[in-house]
Amino acid sequence: MANDGAGSRNIGVYIDRAVGEVYAYASDPANLPAWARGLGGSIEQVGGEWVAADSPMGRVVVAFAPHNELGVLDHDVTLPSGETVHNPVRVIADGVGSVVVFTLRRQPGTSDADFARDAAMVTADLERLRDLLESA
Repeated sequence: MANDGAGSRNIGVYIDRAVGEVYAYASDPANLPAWARGLGGSIEQVGGEWVAADSPMGRVVVAFAPHNELGVLDHDVTLPSGETVHNPVRVIADGVGSVVVFTLRRQPGTSDADFARDAAMVTADLERLRDLLESA
């Protein structure tokens, strides 16, 4: 069953590290291959843009929001088709640790099964980020 693109899901993972540490690591595009496997196994800066040439979607360009004190890790992923998908992400202080929240937006024509698969991939990426930071 597909829908018209309406709907989103907030996916959050607690990380036992200070918000500044989490933000510093996660906001560095060079670290993406270590934890955001949905974007592929490598990323490089080409002509001032961060390019993941081997993503499952093909060659994609990733552009993060400017560094900020608010924990905003929003990023746009420009697909090979030229379509850009905006991904809202926040690092929020939670006691001595942090919660990273990714808002997964359902794209037009996305089936329930595909949306569930996307949510599982985002969850796995955030858990990988947690594991990396908590073991450092």
